[in-house]
Amino acid sequence: MIVGDLLTTEEAVAYWDTRHQREGALRSGGDVTYDEATNQMFYTLRLGILLDVVGHHSSPVAPLFVLDAGCGKGWFSRALARFGHLVDGIDPSPSALAHCRAEGGGPRYFPSTLAGWRSPWLYDVVLSIDVVFHVLDDHEWELSLRNLASLVRLGGRLVVSDWGADGDRVYGNYQVVRGRDRYVPLLRDCGLRFDAWRPYGFRGSPIGFHVFTRTA
Repeated sequence: MIVGDLLTTEEAVAYWDTRHQREGALRSGGDVTYDEATNQMFYTLRLGILLDVVGHHSSPVAPLFVLDAGCGKGWFSRALARFGHLVDGIDPSPSALAHCRAEGGGPRYFPSTLAGWRSPWLYDVVLSIDVVFHVLDDHEWELSLRNLASLVRLGGRLVVSDWGADGDRVYGNYQVVRGRDRYVPLLRDCGLRFDAWRPYGFRGSPIGFHVFTRTA
């Protein structure tokens, strides 16, 4: 059980919508301790890792159907669309989605939390990039992961950012990293196999991508 002086769910939603209004296209969903140029490097590095993780699933005649869960201002959604993939982006922030729609670039965008998104179709890849550790309530975190897992087709992949160690840690009042020992049993129960943890390796960041594949 996570305890501490964390933002409530309502305060967290307000915090992110205000941050999306205040910060630039990259800092708003990236690292506010970096300037835009450094964030550009950070985004590009993560994109490279993502393409390495999911690229071998792609085909020029059968593009991947991707969900970018917690898309923010849509940088990753647009980048994946440029590689020919079909992308849905979801985010609860009206300010972020307004920016996404103004930018265009191919993806479709919808207002939703991670736990709340319902889709009549399944996805080849479900991504949640540096988002789940901002879901502060443990119950909402579990609901979010179970819902994202339910959206992955058989043989498809779920890629979720968090740190690679066991145990949980709180940073400030709006970030809770949870250990691999929390993710693996929960997602195994949802029919997903843990394949790898791909660390960012950027300026000492402890975060990386947990990669899961649906097997049942």
